[in-house]
Amino acid sequence: MSDRVLLGDIGGTNARFALLDGSTIGDVAHLKVADFPTITDAIADFLARHAAGGAPSTAVLDIAGPIERNRGMLTNSTWVIDGAELAARFNLRSAKLLNDFEAVGWSLPALHPDDLFPLGGSAAVDGAPMLVIGPGTGFGAACYLPGDGRPTVAVTEAGHATLPATTAREALVLAKMRERFGHVSIERALSGMGLENVYRAVAAVDGVTVPSRDAAAITHAALDGSCATCRATLDMFCAWLGAVAGNLALTFCARGGVYIAGGIPPRFPDYFAKSDFRRQFESKGRYDSYLRPIPVHLVTKPDISFLGLKSFHESGITASGGASAH
Repeated sequence: MSDRVLLGDIGGTNARFALLDGSTIGDVAHLKVADFPTITDAIADFLARHAAGGAPSTAVLDIAGPIERNRGMLTNSTWVIDGAELAARFNLRSAKLLNDFEAVGWSLPALHPDDLFPLGGSAAVDGAPMLVIGPGTGFGAACYLPGDGRPTVAVTEAGHATLPATTAREALVLAKMRERFGHVSIERALSGMGLENVYRAVAAVDGVTVPSRDAAAITHAALDGSCATCRATLDMFCAWLGAVAGNLALTFCARGGVYIAGGIPPRFPDYFAKSDFRRQFESKGRYDSYLRPIPVHLVTKPDISFLGLKSFHESGITASGGASAH
């Protein structure tokens, strides 16, 4: 048996695998979850095609779902993933499971300037916590805590905390969303479905009739200027994300930097940089000066989960078994 490590990033739709050989992450293979009855079938398929250089001796996988006692179920799939069962099936010394955003958190120290798009701030404080948030299918958040050489990642359920309103117009939009949902969480606005929710609420507040659009169409019409409601929606999305990012930066004292991952903001970095994001990020009254130096970056590098899985493996600690971040 080799010292290779099986790395996996498992979502409800796609499962991605790679082999860590020494310090090198091999090519990432993309598989459709629906094509395989179980994760063992998917891993067996991957290894049959990619493990010619030797079978892995350990595995580190992140999954988009809650984990308890190294066992989890995907939020949007029937797959049940059990570390002990995987270890036995594939003759591994260990198979550790992480929450998907926990893996993203572990990637932060490994990111380089060319992996990032800057969004203001001056210099990070060495050894300070580093926060990552991710509006995408849901809203994830995690914080890398250096811990004097014993790092860990705090996993959160921040996406389900209450969405704040910081302007009178946001309050009107929030009231419309509250009529529909009752409790309006951060994820209700800052996600793909969130863009659609905000779009409908903005139209209702403004008393205009708009066609049904999905998140991609809203973003496209905002960027090309063809729909004023879409533009207003995207502007509010960026500002709201700034307010939430600032709140979480204060919560974790994240002077090591704030990183924005997820599938939405990296699609329009220049527009995002010119939005109200940074102003709202810093707009915390007596703590404006605390937030002003904190650098914020969009993460533009793909597959950063694999950097995080590698970093976690090299840390030598056991998985936290934290709950899903979104």
